[in-house]
Formats: sequence, structure tokens, C-alpha cells
Amino acid sequence: MILDRRRFVFGSLAAGFAAACGSGKSAPPAAAAGPAPAPAPAAPPPKKTILVLGGTGFLGPHVVEAALARGHTLTLFNRGKTRPNLFPNVEKLQGDRDGKLDALRGRTWDAVVDTSAYVPRITKLSAELLAPSVKQYVNISTISVYPKDDVPGADETAPLATIADPTNEDVKKNYGALKALCEAAAEAALPGRVTNIRPGLIIGPGDPTGRFTHWPTRMAEGGEVLCPGDGSTPTQWVDGRDLGAWIVKVIEDGTVGIFNALGPERRITMKEVLEACDAAGGHKATLTWVDAAFLDQQDVSPWSELPMWFDAKGEMAGFGTMSNARAVKAGLRFRPILDTARDTLAWIETVPDDKRKKYSSTGISREKEAKILAAWKARK
Repeated sequence: MILDRRRFVFGSLAAGFAAACGSGKSAPPAAAAGPAPAPAPAAPPPKKTILVLGGTGFLGPHVVEAALARGHTLTLFNRGKTRPNLFPNVEKLQGDRDGKLDALRGRTWDAVVDTSAYVPRITKLSAELLAPSVKQYVNISTISVYPKDDVPGADETAPLATIADPTNEDVKKNYGALKALCEAAAEAALPGRVTNIRPGLIIGPGDPTGRFTHWPTRMAEGGEVLCPGDGSTPTQWVDGRDLGAWIVKVIEDGTVGIFNALGPERRITMKEVLEACDAAGGHKATLTWVDAAFLDQQDVSPWSELPMWFDAKGEMAGFGTMSNARAVKAGLRFRPILDTARDTLAWIETVPDDKRKKYSSTGISREKEAKILAAWKARK
């Protein structure tokens, strides 16, 4: 099409030049152009054999479902304790990441997805064992590998968290540093064949943490809702389904390297997110935005009591602005937050009552919320 356009442009210029020179001859009529041939359909990617370490938690099922939908062949390796009845038609191997890997010996796969890498010693065991057996190792890491969030627009070259004693396996205390060491362990075992994916907050149907679920469920309750700051703070996340689909894509494409996997493509504010959550809940809520300094005076904890939010200043000046350019270039796409909120509300209605209460009761308590809203009004 570029060549056709060039011919048209230069042909037009030539005709105009001849007329301007006064040749006295009329140009012959142009032949009618036929319809441009339709582009040939892209060939489907070759089918892959994929091993998933885990596969039955939150992110794992999204990976499995996306891979099955694309026609790939899956094998799950886990202890068989978390939702063992999931995916009855998928091959399952039983074992333990911590040394009980015999079920993996003598097998080959095109790629492995490691959804449960928390301790570098354990990651090293599986990565070294699988190095001769797989072409690509997809390691699910985290943006917690970055110890600071003070630079807006930071990318994958930002400094990583470190730990004085690399043998310390206290994941709760050293989560980010140990994740960084897991990345290094995978790369050491399979140099040049690792895809280290660093998600931010993973949200959507199936999320057991309730970190996002607080907002659509709270909005659906209606009434006055405490909203943090003035609404202008940026925030980032990734729907687990979008992340799962992209993990399958990087396997299909053979993409390796390090990627911040969070979005959306453009910066989005808390106001946009919470208004979308309100829309998903039927516009039942009244959103009251409360100053960040006042929230701090009232001992409100950002992120835990008010999910997805920090006051983006000082040491948190880069919050909600991390660069995802590499991942977007590699094909990561994001659905609208409204769709995620609606689907989260639909999903929460399907879970048992005890779990529904647990998943939707995260965030600030209703009693504390009402108390702070009353104090905010009295102050004004």
C-alpha cells in the first residue's frame, strides 16, 4: 500500500507539472483501480506445551484458562492442596517445590510458568532442574523488588531491594528482596531464556485478598463513602485475566527480559477508578473526598484501609506512575476498570458466604469510616 500511495502521489505531481508547463496535451484517463486484495490472515502461533508451577491459586487459573483457550497443552505441578478439582482435563503432577521435584524429571516442555517463586533457594532448585527441559522460564515476580517509589515514571532499570543475609527466608519481612533474588536465580539457571514479569496490584474475579474488591462492594452498598485525597492521585493495577493472557502471549512470541506488568496504558486517577466502581454498583453511593493530611491525623492507613491509594508525595512521589512501556510494546493490554469492577461484583456473588464476607470486608471498617466522615464535616 505504501508503494501504491507513492505511485499516486508522484503520478499526480507529474500530471500537474505537465499541465503547468503548458504541453497542450491532455493526459490519458487513469485506469479504474480495482479493490485492494485483502491481507492474508496471520498464521496462528504454534501450539506450545506449558508447565505451570502452581496453577490453582489466583493468577495461575487465569494463565491456564488463557492457554487452554489458545489451544496449548498444559501440565500443572503442585501439592494438590489448593482447589485440586480445578481443570479436571489437564494433566497434573504432584510434588513440592521444596525438594520434591521427581515428577518433573525426564519430561520436556516449551515453557514453564513459575507463579509461586518466593524463596531463591527453592526457585534455584526448580530452575536448574528444568533448564535442560524447557526453552523459556516465565518467572512471576513483583514491583516490590523496587525498595523505593520516589521517582515518577521509574522503569525496569530502577535499583532493586537487597538483603544482608541472602539465606534469610523470612518472606513476610523480606518479600521484595527475596523476589529479586528469585529473578536472579532463574536467570542464572537459564541465561537469556527468562521472562521476569513484575506485576503490581493484581485485581479482578478470583482475588482472595480483597485489596480492590473493597471499592466495588462498598460502592454497591450505597450511602456516603469515604474517598481518599482530592481524587487526583494516580494509581495502577492489572486485571488477573489480562495478565494471564499476556503471559501466554510472551510464551507464544518467545519474549524474554524484564517487564513491569501494570497499567493501564495511560495514567488514571483514583477519582476515575472510584467513579467506575460506583457505576458498576448502580450509582448508589455518595463519594466524599477527604484531605490526605486529615486522613493522616485520623490514623487512617493508606493502601490497607484505603486500597490502591497512597498520598503521592515525598517518598511516594512515584506511586501510580511506574513505566509499563516495555510490557505494552510486548503486547500487554488492559480492559477498562469499569469492566473489572462489574465482573468483580458478579464474581463475589458466586462465592460462599464466609469467603464473600472476608473478601469484601477488607479496607476501612464502616464504623471508622462513619466517624471520620462526621469529623471531616464538623471540621469544614
